[in-house]
Amino acid sequence: ARGGGWRAAGACPRAAPRRPRAPPRRPPPRRPRRPPAAVVRALRTVGWFLDSVVGGQDYQRYVAHMRRVHPGEPIADKGTYWRERYADAERNPGARCC
Repeated sequence: ARGGGWRAAGACPRAAPRRPRAPPRRPPPRRPRRPPAAVVRALRTVGWFLDSVVGGQDYQRYVAHMRRVHPGEPIADKGTYWRERYADAERNPGARCC
């Protein structure tokens, strides 16, 4: 007859009782890695390009020009500069599409 015996139950009756397993250790949290220098340089270049396309540095360039070429003349503030620039763009469409 085939009785299951202790083998069917899964443990030897003479074996020592098993200790419960300890939970697996978690590795210490890692600091975020810095991206490679080439990636940082590429992102800065793209940012610089987009900034120059939308005119982000135009006022600073205007101020530098006025100080260098026209040192005695007053320099318009940012608001006045942009109002005059947009008004000029409306009067002279130039290379605009619409």
